[in-house]
Amino acid sequence: MGLGPWELGIILVIVIIIFGVGRISKLGGELGKSVSSFRQGLKDGMEETGDEISDLKKGETDA
Repeated sequence: MGLGPWELGIILVIVIIIFGVGRISKLGGELGKSVSSFRQGLKDGMEETGDEISDLKKGETDA
């Protein structure tokens, strides 16, 4: 049993009434920045891991 479109619409209206449109917009922007930062961190981590693997493989071929 999931939430249908009517239930989601009612929840959205209640949230807008409680928090206001401005605050929801601000929260959406902050959420977007957080997701962007998280993705960038994953990308940087993958690059570092790839560099370390390359260094290990290079060390094996030099030995």
